[in-house]
Amino acid sequence: MSASGKISLSGLPRGELEALAERLLAENDALRRAIAELKAEVATLKGVKRRPKLKPSGMEQATGPAPAGTGRGGGAKAGKAERLTIDEERVVAADVPAGSRFKGYEDFLVQDLVLRPHVVRLRRERWLTPDGRTVVAPVPAGITGHFGPELRRFVPAQYHQGQVTVPRLAAQLRAIGILISKRQLVRLLNRGQDAFLAEAREVLRAGLATAGWVSVDDTGARHKHRNAVCTQLGDDRFAAFATTGSKSRLNFLEVLRAGFTDYVIDAEALAYMRQRALAGPVIARLAEHPERRFADEAAWLAHLERLGIAGLTVTPDPVRIATEGAVWGSVRAHGLLPDTVILSDDAGQFALDRHALCWVHAERLVHKLDTFTDRQHAAQQLVRALIWWFYADLKAYKRAPDRRRRHELRARFERIFRRRTGFATLDRLLARLHANKEELLLVLERPELPLHTNGSERDLRPQVVKRKISGGTRSEAGRACRDAFLGLLLTCAKLGVSFWAYLGDRLGVPGAEVPYLPDLVRMRSAPA
Repeated sequence: MSASGKISLSGLPRGELEALAERLLAENDALRRAIAELKAEVATLKGVKRRPKLKPSGMEQATGPAPAGTGRGGGAKAGKAERLTIDEERVVAADVPAGSRFKGYEDFLVQDLVLRPHVVRLRRERWLTPDGRTVVAPVPAGITGHFGPELRRFVPAQYHQGQVTVPRLAAQLRAIGILISKRQLVRLLNRGQDAFLAEAREVLRAGLATAGWVSVDDTGARHKHRNAVCTQLGDDRFAAFATTGSKSRLNFLEVLRAGFTDYVIDAEALAYMRQRALAGPVIARLAEHPERRFADEAAWLAHLERLGIAGLTVTPDPVRIATEGAVWGSVRAHGLLPDTVILSDDAGQFALDRHALCWVHAERLVHKLDTFTDRQHAAQQLVRALIWWFYADLKAYKRAPDRRRRHELRARFERIFRRRTGFATLDRLLARLHANKEELLLVLERPELPLHTNGSERDLRPQVVKRKISGGTRSEAGRACRDAFLGLLLTCAKLGVSFWAYLGDRLGVPGAEVPYLPDLVRMRSAPA
């Protein structure tokens, strides 16, 4: 070998030269085949003007039972007629010849919608008292800013449930005959909504206090012309949303704290700090100090300053880890997430306490792997098929848990994810998935857990649609209302409550009665 590191061919014996030539010819032949395959693929893609879409893996559909028939029975019309309330009856006369006999009526139901302005002039009495004061009769309940409860119900229903933008909603109302500006419309959406914000916060607290599991995910958002993150969490009974500035674990912990502002140093907080490798002397300072609870962020940071922790410049950051631990202590001190499993797509900020992973996201990594030869493609498809079969058996186990079957599935997991295919990239991916064994197989200990985060992704779709058609939020009130109403809307859907009736009850529309949503969440048993 020369000084430059290159092989000197002149000094090699004939046998080694022949072996080297054969190896190079074989490598050249393999490269030519790969290039030919790529050229064929490029030829098929010519004329495509946009990025090709990769089809989803379809693992969940492929391992599920076939859907039952959706044919409509003979009693469908009768069932609909029974659910309708008759508001008006009209008799339609028939033109018949003389001598005909009347045989009664044939009913025909017509559903219609009445959209028209209803303007009420309130003649409020004014009185002058003997002592010279002027007394004016109060405005009736349910009226805010010259707008009645039915209009105040229609506006959030259209905006949050109907996904109508503010300009289009204003144009729609004006076409109907309502005199309203876009500024007034925004005020109706964002101002005076404290009761709704409080109920949404209580829904989150009730859900986290009673959930056996919560599924979490996040998506991009815009707030004050800056990129932000909207985090979703919920189960089969509730949904909650929070838009924050980043994807950090501290922000996620703040979401889990559900509106509480205190910081708590207890056994849970100290255990969190040890798990995150906070230095022992720092943990000792926090543990030995008699003050353990702090009302807000200012009091907590002042405490870190007094203990000399704020000035430390080491890795990991003591202030960040200690703050995360104190927030986690607050979460547990308020009875939230008592024995709750957090199910996620393997994003790092969600890995807290008992954590499970989504199987669909795990298989998707194998599905999206690029292959360049027939052998690599065959190895990829074999591994995908093994994962699909294993996933189908996990679904069967969930329906009928069995101890013996649990041990069999664990052994089978080892065989699938410890196999070596000869495809280096795939082998590294299998080793990575094997490292997540406990989180992927937590369902064996907790069969009520879902195997995927499809519920979270489904819950996030309205937020994504709203972001695309309406952009971001500009005020703190707008951000809080968008998150709260989306959570209330989806919570109503999961509880089988009409969002229209819910809005009517909370805004004082006569005849609309809906129980307090947090009470309904608590009454529902943990989903299985």
